[in-house]
Amino acid sequence: MAYTFKRQIFGFMDLLRFKKMVPTRRKIFQKGSPEPLKKSYKVNETARILHPGYQDGKLKSISLETPDTKTFTFELERPVFFRAGQYVTVGREIDGSQVARPYAISSSPLEGLKKEIAVTVKKAGFFSSFLFETAKEGDVFRIGEPSGEFYFEGLKDSRNVLALAGGSGITPFYSMAQAVKEGSEDYNLTVLYGARTKADLIFKDKLDALEDSRIKVVYVLSDEKVDGYETGFITRDLITKYGQGDFTLMMCGPEAMYNFVLKEIEPLNLPLKRVKKEANCVGIRDVEDKTYNLRVSLNGENYNIKASSTETLLVAMERAGLKVPSKCRAGGCGFCHSKIFSGKFSIAGADKRRLADKKFGYIHPCCSYPDSDIELEVPKQR
Repeated sequence: MAYTFKRQIFGFMDLLRFKKMVPTRRKIFQKGSPEPLKKSYKVNETARILHPGYQDGKLKSISLETPDTKTFTFELERPVFFRAGQYVTVGREIDGSQVARPYAISSSPLEGLKKEIAVTVKKAGFFSSFLFETAKEGDVFRIGEPSGEFYFEGLKDSRNVLALAGGSGITPFYSMAQAVKEGSEDYNLTVLYGARTKADLIFKDKLDALEDSRIKVVYVLSDEKVDGYETGFITRDLITKYGQGDFTLMMCGPEAMYNFVLKEIEPLNLPLKRVKKEANCVGIRDVEDKTYNLRVSLNGENYNIKASSTETLLVAMERAGLKVPSKCRAGGCGFCHSKIFSGKFSIAGADKRRLADKKFGYIHPCCSYPDSDIELEVPKQR
């Protein structure tokens, strides 16, 4: 019980009690239990599962899904909790550079609690190609904690989810289908999965095996006609055909798909809160390749490195071997926000910074390109 000091009517009595405060506390301590305090509490154990931070992941298995897509399953040091649809970062040092990329989780949430997690990677780009061509079982990678807001939210989403997947964008929806099937999520999921040909479909047999009264998968092929499949692109007609009534529309795929679908659904006047799209990583900028000096203050040390006008500041720091924080690589999560002291920069797409970041001079290196020499203070990787 906490010791409560009550003010007395006569002031001198307060002074006497004040003088006795230390002896009184000692008596209270002597009455305390001699049992040592617990080393771990359930709330702390739960917090470590919900927020595991970075941990090592040993590559357990590699599965070929299509000629240019593989699934990588990692054994983790600690269990992780995630919502189906979230992503993790996978990284390691390659030729002196610290490289990490975010990938949607393709395994089910229950597997995460068993200290396993899987990502499905299409062979495209530097790090993804490295994984596809070089990674082998037993290799150790650095796995970030599950992140992102691309998942079902019961308070604002309809219980009927219409998912639009393009190519490898099927990955988060495959995780969602598993979650619905195993009971860790509860909603109705209809997936319109677009690909060029039947051979390009990822998880085809696995998705078919998951179908039931709550899970339906419709395949849409643009370059091939197959009986029982839809043909062409995911148009307004297909969306209204399979998304009748009240539904939440979720999209994951290339930017070209987003631009096309957003125009298609304009006449439907869907509420803004019922339309979700997973952000894509920022890529190479199509400008003249110029080299600038990037002065980086990191963890009490100063570094002078080179930065290309075609690549983001984050890529420049990774190429130089600096361990800097990164997650979404799309400017949305704010994990890499850094203080800029001087220099000019351009932001890819919409400026997603908070008003406070703009006011006090913070930027997101993951989506910012240098337009001059720049001086930057970057938080250390946690």
